[in-house]
Amino acid sequence: MSVSAEISFRAWAGDPPEPFASPEYYEGVLWRRVVAYGIDLFIIGIILVLLWIFLAALTIASFGLLSPLWALFGLTPLAYHSLLLGGAKSATLGMRLCGIELRSWTGERPLYLQALVQTVVFYVSTAATCSLILLVALFNRRRRTVHDFLAGTLVIRRSPPPAFLKPE
Repeated sequence: MSVSAEISFRAWAGDPPEPFASPEYYEGVLWRRVVAYGIDLFIIGIILVLLWIFLAALTIASFGLLSPLWALFGLTPLAYHSLLLGGAKSATLGMRLCGIELRSWTGERPLYLQALVQTVVFYVSTAATCSLILLVALFNRRRRTVHDFLAGTLVIRRSPPPAFLKPE
């Protein structure tokens, strides 16, 4: 499959499937999101440690002239989520390991701008509410969070099991 065909792939046409009609898209998504975010935090932590070592060495070697590059330190989580959620992959490394992905409301893979909005709203809303805003996912059928609603996205199973293989 070519890259352009991969990007234009749609999981569905129109509104997303209802959870009671197609539960294979939504089964286990909530706990998978939590585990995936924990994995992503670990990966971001490793990246930040390596970046800290690199920036410290650059700052010392340049006698402080390159110290403005420390702004990269704060942008790392934003770049990690936005670049991995947008485009052809539509999932962070943690999401891929947990078998989930982000889709736009119409089933397409999200654009980078949509992924950036999702990420910024996530960080701002969780910081402002001490993560309590994430409880919204417990009270809607598709387990969407506020940042999903505002960005026009939802998280689904990456490869939902076929309906005929599900135990009755």
